[in-house]
Amino acid sequence: MTNLPEVTRKDEQEDSAATKPASAATEAKITCDENGVDEGFPYARPPVCELTGDIRISPKEKTMYLVNPSGAGPFDANGEKKIRPFARKDDFLLPGVVEVTIKSVSSAEAAPQCTRRHDVPVVVFSVAGYTDNFFHDNTDVLIPLFLTTAHLKGEVQLLITNFKPWWVHKFTPLLKKLSNYDVINFDKDEGVHCFRAGHIGMYRDRDLIISPHPTRNPHNYSMVDYNRFLRRAFALPRDAPAVLGEETSAKPKMLIIERKGTRKLLNLREVSAMCEELGFAVTVAEAGGDVRGFAERVNAADVLLAVHGAGLTNQIFLPTGAVLVQIVPWGKMDWMATNFYGQPARDMRLRYVEYYVSEEETTLKDKYPRDHYVFTDPMRIHGQGWPAIAEIIMKQDVMVNMTRFKPFLLKALDELQE
Repeated sequence: MTNLPEVTRKDEQEDSAATKPASAATEAKITCDENGVDEGFPYARPPVCELTGDIRISPKEKTMYLVNPSGAGPFDANGEKKIRPFARKDDFLLPGVVEVTIKSVSSAEAAPQCTRRHDVPVVVFSVAGYTDNFFHDNTDVLIPLFLTTAHLKGEVQLLITNFKPWWVHKFTPLLKKLSNYDVINFDKDEGVHCFRAGHIGMYRDRDLIISPHPTRNPHNYSMVDYNRFLRRAFALPRDAPAVLGEETSAKPKMLIIERKGTRKLLNLREVSAMCEELGFAVTVAEAGGDVRGFAERVNAADVLLAVHGAGLTNQIFLPTGAVLVQIVPWGKMDWMATNFYGQPARDMRLRYVEYYVSEEETTLKDKYPRDHYVFTDPMRIHGQGWPAIAEIIMKQDVMVNMTRFKPFLLKALDELQE
């Protein structure tokens, strides 16, 4: 089993002025992983570069200098390489990500003087994009940051571009677990920070999926490791669900995530009542901004039930062996249902139950005739790209047929008995 970072918080990192004698020179080296193609994953990964040597970061200039007398590396004719350090290569999002220039210089004199020296590696990354959507908070920032830094056991300095104070505050328990040092706001810092090693950008795998890989996951972490990291960061007490029959008076706890925008479960009360009749102790709640509070609520559950959407990301807080029930809306959602939440659940060693709604259980039937391609050939929606998916599939609500749905609830109950 992979060892996870057990770190203690320091008030601040030891630093010194530029007058501090430089340590022994380290040979300059830069390697960049630019092989972002994954045939089974439609979102190409952006480049990630790892550097060692005399590294000087000037946030004001948006430049990372590498003292590199040989000039070797993946640089252009001007000795530069430009990186947007965000872990999702999305052509729509990337223009909004701060661009950082890695600049190869022939001598220390050609680089700005250090105002602060750091004895730990650095990771420069962005929190732009779809952050504040809990799914993307994890897939585009937190899991990539875990993959890139967990092995350093807190001995790493984080520099954040596209800095969002509210985002940093929201995820402070996780950032403190990954780094012993206060994060640096790349967008406002006026100094020149010097390091001997570091990354610009972060490694990522698929969404909520971590697989063995020689470059993207050299330390062989898994989603189970990420779950364990989250439990420790938020001090979540449960590592396993209740086992039926273990305590005769205890009912298995079910948490139903309520959606109030799109993809609402219209007969939520009826579903909740049936779950109670089957023997569950049911709580209904909407996922909100209090990450720790909702994490505690999810960790207390034995079964998590929700319609497809970002709220299902909260499965990351379930105890290992708990059950996830995903209600999949109409519209040939197989790939999304499996890759975004189904396979991740299995990788986290959860028991997984999925329910696909029929055309009789979607509000799309009130908007489109039955001979429309929405019903006869829903893959045509996917062929039109994300705008059509978002406008049609993602804006439906569902009302499950209780007779049809009941066996899936019984299956969830059975899973807890195994």
